[in-house]
Amino acid sequence: MKRQKRDRLERAQSKGFQAGINGRSSELCPYQQTDARSSWLGGWREGRTSKSEMMK
Repeated sequence: MKRQKRDRLERAQSKGFQAGINGRSSELCPYQQTDARSSWLGGWREGRTSKSEMMK
């Protein structure tokens, strides 16, 4: 995989994580491309999990 593509997907995952931590809806995903959207949603799920664990 090219570095440029990997960086883009890592950035999408990171932005999704931040959205999940901040309680934003998964419907607000800004990406349309399947791979970037998948990375963003994966990060969002991780962020939501982290947030719920912090609340315990």
